[in-house]
Amino acid sequence: MSNSAFKFDHVHIIARDPHASARWYVEMLGATIAADTMARGAPQIFVELGGVTILIRGQRPGEAPKDATPIRDFGDFSSHNEWGTDHFGFMYRGDLRAFCEGLAAKGVAFPVPLKSGVGGSLLCYIQAPDNVSIELMELT
Repeated sequence: MSNSAFKFDHVHIIARDPHASARWYVEMLGATIAADTMARGAPQIFVELGGVTILIRGQRPGEAPKDATPIRDFGDFSSHNEWGTDHFGFMYRGDLRAFCEGLAAKGVAFPVPLKSGVGGSLLCYIQAPDNVSIELMELT
């Protein structure tokens, strides 16, 4: 049984241009900006999507973030091929194929195009700013 003392709170992303990144989540996925603040010398934007907070912040004084490698398709699976967080995912309630066609028309990159996943449900990976990978899975 899972430990009920825990409740998921947020994903934290370091972005080259946090305001542009936050706008991407709003424009491409329909997220909302809950707060736009400063913390420890950098912008910190709270983006809400699907009941989850995506906290996007800029570079803090003294930091020198490295570029993340893009996710790639290995045939039977997809991976950034490095340690640490690989991606985060959202279930999409609706026609994922139509939604993805709309994203593609807006210029969103699909490092892993729409395909059937385990159990036959549709899934894909989209590339968000700063090589952040998001898996979208159709909720059937």
